[in-house]
Amino acid sequence: MTAGQDHRHTSSASQSATPSPGHGATTSAGHGHGHGHGVKADADRKLLSGALALILAFMAAEVIVGFAAGSLALITDAAHMLTDAAAIALALIAIRLSARPPAGGFTYGLKRVEILSAQANGITLLLLAAFFVYEAINRMIHPPEVEGALVLITGVVGIVVNLIAAWLISKANRSSLNVEGAFQHILNDLFAFVATAIAGLVVLLTGFAQADSIAALIVAALMLKAGIGLVRDSGRIFLEAAPAGLDPAAVGAELCAVPGVVEVHDLHVWEITSGEPAASAHILVREGLDCHQIRGQIEALLAERHQLTHSTLQVDHASGDEWDVHCSDAHGVVHRPATGTITAAGTESDQAIPSL
Repeated sequence: MTAGQDHRHTSSASQSATPSPGHGATTSAGHGHGHGHGVKADADRKLLSGALALILAFMAAEVIVGFAAGSLALITDAAHMLTDAAAIALALIAIRLSARPPAGGFTYGLKRVEILSAQANGITLLLLAAFFVYEAINRMIHPPEVEGALVLITGVVGIVVNLIAAWLISKANRSSLNVEGAFQHILNDLFAFVATAIAGLVVLLTGFAQADSIAALIVAALMLKAGIGLVRDSGRIFLEAAPAGLDPAAVGAELCAVPGVVEVHDLHVWEITSGEPAASAHILVREGLDCHQIRGQIEALLAERHQLTHSTLQVDHASGDEWDVHCSDAHGVVHRPATGTITAAGTESDQAIPSL
């Protein structure tokens, strides 16, 4: 490495911080991109607020009817609706906080508050699912008396209320994991009310009280499925895994295929928040080539093929044989056109390191 190349490894994004540009480094925020990830934030707030008002009003009525009817399914639904209300309230708070501009040590602003909200929603669903499974099994063994007519009527009304709430939230920006978390709560509640209404009808017609507990188990299963999905997706963002469906090894191979590129290392692809992917890399090109021109080609490739419009690239010239030992502390896979991928330790591999 020559002294004039000033290789400072400032392009690594493993700590979720945008790298400081070195020689030939640039940050592309995506022309026309503008970080408008809180799409129609005001409209989203109005839609979510309307759904919240509906949920709170019906939840209060359902608690009263649930205790009057002695129905675990209704009480389960009411508790689920309480989490729906909390999920929507968290989503509203997160939308407001994530819209704040970057300041001080928060160089990305508070965008990941949305992901915290989504993860809280997922964990809440998992805890409630566990509780209702326990309670439903207990009631299967010792079934209480259940007023089938009240359960049926409340279930049908709940279907209507949740259809309206789900429709309102579906109009919001569901590319946000935060809004999607609130939507999943409502959608699960809709399915739960369908199960509750069926259970009420079975109890009313046959007197089979265990139908109420079976409905509660169905609701718990739906909670479990949605909760696992939210925790998994939010966890991937917190662990700074590559966006689902994007293979960093394939991206590295594509960058190496750009004429003039001799090595790509410190390649990182992650999500700042849901729907806002970012990438960074340190790229070496042959002596005598225009670093800026190649950088522009790579930025266009990332944006057009992978929608990576927020990229930070450090592009330097490789000098003689010195690029063989360039960046010995590179993080992850080193990509070279002739030899494929090489690990940071220097062992060649034809296979990419599996993504998380």
